[in-house]
Amino acid sequence: MAELLRTKARKPQYCSLGPVAFLLIMLFLVFFGAGILSPRMPMLGTRQEGAGEAAEKPISLPVVTLPRMVYPQPKVLTPSKDVLVLTPWLAPIVWEGTFNIDILNEQFRVQNVTIGLTVFAIKKYVVFLKLFLETAEEHFMVGHKVNYYVFTDRPADVPRVPLRGGRRLLVLQVPGAARWQDVSMRRMETISRFCAQRFLHEVDFLVCADVDLRFRDHVGVEILSARFATLHPGFYRAARRAFTYERRPRSRAHIPRDQGDFYYVGAFFGGSVAEVQRLTSACHRAMTADRANGIEAVWHDESHLNRYLLDHKPTKVLSPEYLWDEQLLGWPAVMEKLRCVAVPKDHREIRHR
Repeated sequence: MAELLRTKARKPQYCSLGPVAFLLIMLFLVFFGAGILSPRMPMLGTRQEGAGEAAEKPISLPVVTLPRMVYPQPKVLTPSKDVLVLTPWLAPIVWEGTFNIDILNEQFRVQNVTIGLTVFAIKKYVVFLKLFLETAEEHFMVGHKVNYYVFTDRPADVPRVPLRGGRRLLVLQVPGAARWQDVSMRRMETISRFCAQRFLHEVDFLVCADVDLRFRDHVGVEILSARFATLHPGFYRAARRAFTYERRPRSRAHIPRDQGDFYYVGAFFGGSVAEVQRLTSACHRAMTADRANGIEAVWHDESHLNRYLLDHKPTKVLSPEYLWDEQLLGWPAVMEKLRCVAVPKDHREIRHR
């Protein structure tokens, strides 16, 4: 027993390193992390006080010209008949069931946004204005502040339509034109000019629509984004080679047959006022250049819109639910709702009077 006690007394005493090592590591991380994460440490990209005059000068970045890009066309409908809800550049494609309008309404109400809706009622097209405004009051941006900007050469013919609270109708007189094509193309220059003169000071977002449409179901803040465009109802299933892009290289709207994402309709597009101003200004400059070269794009401002959106991708894409022609295309199963539809008309009767 005594020998055993002596053996134990002489046996070296070891202390477990596990808790000690853990404690040391934690102390190291606390002190090291405090230095790294200290609010006194400058954040990446922030300017430190007294950094010198060089820091105050803006960095001059070189202008980069992007190479011509050729890539597979995105398909709106997949082989399994599901719809595409995200573009290859990660912009959402808005279909029924892809958003919660209650959440979105609350977000935009907190921001206290005002939406502008531009429409051109030139010559005989003023006859569509009453239905356009009445159905917009029923379905367009309900619960939000809206300014209707009606461009017309016949201000006396603009109908009086009862408006909800927080909504205004503003009539802006513009000259008519001999050809409907000129009316269509002049729209880009007019919107661009009014963006600078007043839209930037009056609204947060701008929606640009044709007057020969009627709202048939909810069209709300789910469409709003920096730059949005709408899939053309006649081409959302088509291959890019079938798109009616401008194919003549002489035109500034030219798109080669191996390029293009979607074909966008010119009758419903928009975004922030600053982005709409950039888009319409660019299209106007391109049309002016074409005119100087003695060429007119095949589908006028719509051709230039598609060229611009190929180079400056939309940040949100609206499905054909947002512009449909039921008379020509029926109501396919893939469309759960028809939100905005073309009004049947005699083109020859309307366009030439």
